[in-house]
Amino acid sequence: MNSSTYTQFVASRRMGICEPIHQIGMWDDFNASCPSTSATMILEVEKCLEDQIPIMDKGLDIETEDTSHGTVGTSNRYEAETSKPIEKVLRRLAQNREAARKSRLRKKAYVQQLENSKLKLIQLEQELDRARKQGLYVGAGLDASQLSYSGTASSGTAVFDTEYGQWVEEQNRQTNDLRNALHHSQISEAELRIIVNGCLNHYFELFRVKATAAKADVLYIMSGMWKTSAERFFMWIGGFRPSELLKVLTPHLELLTEQQLREVCNLRQSCQQAEDALSQGMVKLHQILGEAVAAGRLGEGNYSLPQMGPAIEKLEALVRFVNQADHLRQETLQQMSRILNTHQAAQGLLALGEYFERLRVLSSHWATRLHEPA
Repeated sequence: MNSSTYTQFVASRRMGICEPIHQIGMWDDFNASCPSTSATMILEVEKCLEDQIPIMDKGLDIETEDTSHGTVGTSNRYEAETSKPIEKVLRRLAQNREAARKSRLRKKAYVQQLENSKLKLIQLEQELDRARKQGLYVGAGLDASQLSYSGTASSGTAVFDTEYGQWVEEQNRQTNDLRNALHHSQISEAELRIIVNGCLNHYFELFRVKATAAKADVLYIMSGMWKTSAERFFMWIGGFRPSELLKVLTPHLELLTEQQLREVCNLRQSCQQAEDALSQGMVKLHQILGEAVAAGRLGEGNYSLPQMGPAIEKLEALVRFVNQADHLRQETLQQMSRILNTHQAAQGLLALGEYFERLRVLSSHWATRLHEPA
């Protein structure tokens, strides 16, 4: 009886029942109602109970595993749902950074454009101020072709205009230095020679700059739009006539010897002969260029590069004429410097500088007169 009661109690404990005293009472009722129950039957029941325990444990393990997988799945879904807003925020931050970078680039380009416009405005103001000083007014003699073609009055001629304006300012300063030097007898011949050489080199620099500009647009150099109106009236192949130069200088030269007079006379004749040869060449070039432009079928209306090729080749020959004329002008200045002494050369350069100043002043007064109300 005690053994059976223990066996049943153990079985009950294995089944997870937590009230052993109550179970003992139940066992007593069972024993009272079944007095013939044998130990073998009790053992079989115990075996059956023991066989059920692994099943329950296995079920519990399966349930635990399912619960674990469910927890992991829920955790993964939570992490995925949580990561979506983070990825969205990161993507938005990246878009904001890219937009800010593009905005900075646009701002930088805009600032650079403003700086370039400011520089162009300053340059235009300087050119306008220089034109006013020289008696030029915007639009007074501007060729319409210079506004019609972007390449005509572009970089090459614009640079030349700036350099020529600076050249005129420097020439005015050197002319004033010559004037002061000749009025002060204390200056030595060596110092005066330095001033004379500086003036000569300044003219030679102008010829160099003109040669570069002629390659860019020889018609602009020939038109003389970079000079005042009075200077253009006396122009010859992009500059002054050397023979006219000698006529301007000679009356202002003091104490010329007979040898100097003969050399100056011979130089004038040589200049006139060279001028005549270049002028005849220009007349011939003018005729050939006119024929090349006039060539073509009537009503064809095709003015492409192949059709205008011969005329362009003739214009390239015009560059050589400008360079030869400047070479003649430079040789004339050098020969006069060789013929004259230092003081006479200073007088001649002063006369030449004041001559060009008078032409510019004449243009200024003439332009002012034209703009005065009637």
